[in-house]
Amino acid sequence: MKSLAREGESEAGATALGVAASAAPGTAPGLVVMDKTLRPATDSTRIPSTPNPLALHDRSITARLRTADHTGNTDPRDSVRGDPEERRTAVADTDETGERAGRRSGPGGGILMGRPFGVPVYVSPSWFLVAALITWVFGDQLDRILPDLGPVRYLVSLFFAVAFYASVLVHELAHTVAALRFKLPVRRIQLQFFGGVSEIEKESETPGREFVLAFVGPLLSLLLAGAFHLGMKAVEPASVPGVLLAGLMISNLLVAAFNLLPGLPLDGGRMLRAVIWGITGKPMAGTVAAAWVGRGLAVAVLLGLPLLTHTGLLGNRTQDIGGMNTVMDALLAAILAAIIWTGAGNSLRMARLRAHLPELRARTLTRRAIPVENATPLSEALRRANEAGARALVVVDGHGDPTAIVRESAIASVPEHRRPWVAVSTLAQDLTDGMKVSAELTGEELLDRLRATPATEYLVLEPGGAIYGVLSTLDVEKAFVKAMARPQS
Repeated sequence: MKSLAREGESEAGATALGVAASAAPGTAPGLVVMDKTLRPATDSTRIPSTPNPLALHDRSITARLRTADHTGNTDPRDSVRGDPEERRTAVADTDETGERAGRRSGPGGGILMGRPFGVPVYVSPSWFLVAALITWVFGDQLDRILPDLGPVRYLVSLFFAVAFYASVLVHELAHTVAALRFKLPVRRIQLQFFGGVSEIEKESETPGREFVLAFVGPLLSLLLAGAFHLGMKAVEPASVPGVLLAGLMISNLLVAAFNLLPGLPLDGGRMLRAVIWGITGKPMAGTVAAAWVGRGLAVAVLLGLPLLTHTGLLGNRTQDIGGMNTVMDALLAAILAAIIWTGAGNSLRMARLRAHLPELRARTLTRRAIPVENATPLSEALRRANEAGARALVVVDGHGDPTAIVRESAIASVPEHRRPWVAVSTLAQDLTDGMKVSAELTGEELLDRLRATPATEYLVLEPGGAIYGVLSTLDVEKAFVKAMARPQS
């Protein structure tokens, strides 16, 4: 799998399960599982076609502040116009994973199973579909090898499915432990339809660390395969333990082999990226090369997997080939190819995104603000702002220290004829330490600071503590989209 650190940033891995059964005479067959820890290209994030700088690694600053209209749809502009109470609680209702309380079982999360090494592990509902498929396929193999089991074979097959995904989890934990060792924060691990995802929230600082971070997953899978092979020597091959150990050995070998293929978003692709990065000194060059190799692999899987299974080269008996098996092989190949192709494309987009991050500067994006006291009428505050050419209001106490920001959305909601009678304090959002940012922040450092405390506006301060202005997340998003639209030099 691949712990995606960012090519972005986080590493993510997806273990692709292929269900081709091997039943060679005289051998204990195992479920032929083709695993590939897919990580969206150097990143564990699902990157949209137009990347959002505030939604890196699925951690949008404004997403938690969006509200639904009466149709259930969401409006991106709600990040600025949303309900005041929701904005006020934006920090308090997030847990240590960065997710809202009560939503840990929502889309993209799944069922929380535990927190090994302090990292939450989620199981997606789609996993149960894969478990059922593995149970069915492996059960049919057991019926041929151990016909005396009868219906009990499906219980054995279910145990195999759980044990296999436990191996996938070990693979992901290897990435996680390595990331934590390198002091890279890991948001979560998710087991889903086609494997596992380790969401690492920062990119490796050196190509050497990138290589190690990618390699430890396949290495653990190989060690597991070796352990299962040793276990086979202590049991009867034509027995339930023998068949289970053989299946787990083969599955982990395939997981390791598939992940070592040298194309993003596979672990081997991240290793290739690290090598090219080390040679050229340019992370972007490594990403581009590994991503295009990944796209080549996608085409090879689409065309080659059905051909291999049809000719029996994967160990399946030629008399079993045909009909539904052929359709299933083609469908599996199409799904795997689509995942690899999409992950490679995401890698390229994320690399481009990171190339534009330095263009985001708090100082240049900040709106000029004027200080006003609590009791100042809104109309008077706006008059002062217009005279000063300012676009934001900061509430200060009697000593001139900032205490709150007057929300732009709240100002727009007050009719002009009522503004002389509304005090700015009633429209202000109290400042927290997380809502105070330095005017010197740029690029990813700026985004990390904004992600840490979700809000719609932030107070920007000079290094000495003087008020510089107010930074709106909407302005950051617009600036980023504008930068992304420019051709890369």
